[in-house]
Amino acid sequence: MGELNDCCQITYHLLFSSDVCICLMHFLSLRYQACLYFAAVFQAIACGIHYLASVFLVQTPNFVCSVPGNITDVLYGNLTGFSLEDILPIFKSDTGPLVVRTAEGEQWELSRCRCALRINPKNFTYDFDGNKTVKACDGNFVYDLTEIYQSIVTDWDLVCEDEWLAKMCQPTFMLGVLVGALVFGDIADRVGRVRILMFTSLCQFGFGVSVAFSGNYYFFLVLRFLLAMVSSGYLVVVFVYVTEFTGIKVRTWTSMHVHAAFAVGIMVVALTGYLVRVWWIYQIILSTCTSPFLLLCWKFPETPFYLMAKGRYKETQTLLDAIARFNRLECRLKVQELLEPEERENGKALLEEAEQRPSQPEKKLSILDLFGSWRMAGRTCTVWAIWFIGSLGYYVFSLGSVNLGGNQYVNLFLAGAVELPSYLVGCFAMDRIGRKKTCAPALLLAGVACMLIIVVPADIEALAIALCMTGKFAIAIAFGLIYLYTCELYPTIIRSLAVGSGSTMCRVGSVVAPFCVYLADIWTYLPQLIVGILAFIIGVLTLLLPETLGRPLTTTLEEAEALGRKPSKKNSALGNRDAEDRM
Repeated sequence: MGELNDCCQITYHLLFSSDVCICLMHFLSLRYQACLYFAAVFQAIACGIHYLASVFLVQTPNFVCSVPGNITDVLYGNLTGFSLEDILPIFKSDTGPLVVRTAEGEQWELSRCRCALRINPKNFTYDFDGNKTVKACDGNFVYDLTEIYQSIVTDWDLVCEDEWLAKMCQPTFMLGVLVGALVFGDIADRVGRVRILMFTSLCQFGFGVSVAFSGNYYFFLVLRFLLAMVSSGYLVVVFVYVTEFTGIKVRTWTSMHVHAAFAVGIMVVALTGYLVRVWWIYQIILSTCTSPFLLLCWKFPETPFYLMAKGRYKETQTLLDAIARFNRLECRLKVQELLEPEERENGKALLEEAEQRPSQPEKKLSILDLFGSWRMAGRTCTVWAIWFIGSLGYYVFSLGSVNLGGNQYVNLFLAGAVELPSYLVGCFAMDRIGRKKTCAPALLLAGVACMLIIVVPADIEALAIALCMTGKFAIAIAFGLIYLYTCELYPTIIRSLAVGSGSTMCRVGSVVAPFCVYLADIWTYLPQLIVGILAFIIGVLTLLLPETLGRPLTTTLEEAEALGRKPSKKNSALGNRDAEDRM
């Protein structure tokens, strides 16, 4: 992120600055692009799947220590049974131990992480006042398999002293997401969007299936980290790909509905988790459900914007001709028409062979340019905060939905389903009432909904779940629009820096989210409360940002800093005339 590379500069120029680009973007609003869009977004479902798959991979069922010998009798309060499996479904560790008697006559008191051997008991009763020999479980546990037949926790005994290993699975995955976003986002600007889409899609399938056959915890963790990298890489690049292949009028919708495909992936996780209770079979099914994409991705073309940015004009013309034939257009768009006036004279020569032109020296930009003035510094801090709370809230609501009470599979399904209307509402609101007036109320609503959980009685789980889903609905709106809003708040020369740094804050939020979810061990709704307080504060700060709806994208720092200020009559007239010219 230290400086803008040539490809990034030219692509932004083509996408946001050049007037002739409008012709190309209208040309790219037809059937050919629709087919590419839906095919590319289909694979984004796999990203949602892998991001949330750990919800059921690392489930911890009820368990107690195991004891040597065959158990003949079990006591738990006033309940009796003949095996641990009879009592485990209703066992609660905070209400007392299980008392068992073995075939050898030994009596044991069993809890989750330790067991106690009664010394010379007279009768087999639940209460015992005599001496006991207490010892650790030594890796021998009995699990309740009525709900969860097999998870990595039951396979590798990730409980008690090793419980932290299970809890590290999701943070490690999110760390891979952070690394993948940084690595593949940069490589895509160098080698092209399509190569990265093909590579990450193939690796998603390969690493996803390999996870199911990992064999041990550490190999499992490494494979999940690699899977996170390629999943994040695909998600980052597909946003750029669909943006460069769709028209101006639908750009808001296309970018927002990549998020919708991600939400469908969450719903697939919930459905598969309900139907399949063996973790490695569950993992294989999730990894193969989007495999048909692998049959299509090798036919994907590179985007015309990228080809032009790299000076590959002949390939650009071939692609434009293919698009015109598929769309049954009589008029053919010529690359010469898309070049700047000074380049058109040599258009034919450029089509035959791109001339090697010495690159012009350009100012090296750094992250400090986002803080060039107090006004820009405040804007940057607020935008970063929105990226952070958007990601933190999104994953806290998604990952934590299984801890809300009721049916965990229904909760996770609802957490995905509630996003679909949120993106529709977000799209309509962004284009009608504005970016700020959509983002700020969404964050405030999320904050209020989450904080109201405090006053919900513990026995009314449905109301608490409804408030959490309202929070997820609202946070999804803010999370979905911040990509476009960030682009509009910053000028061309530092736009990629702004989006890149914001995306980094987003990944930081996703890494922190699993640790926040673990606070549910203290109080079930504590993670949602934390998100609610932060969302409310950041929502208030968002009201200080300028509105960008209907405003042309800025080119210089001075223009960006002037956003939100009341212009003079003269400047207003000039700005309106400039906006009309750009339309």
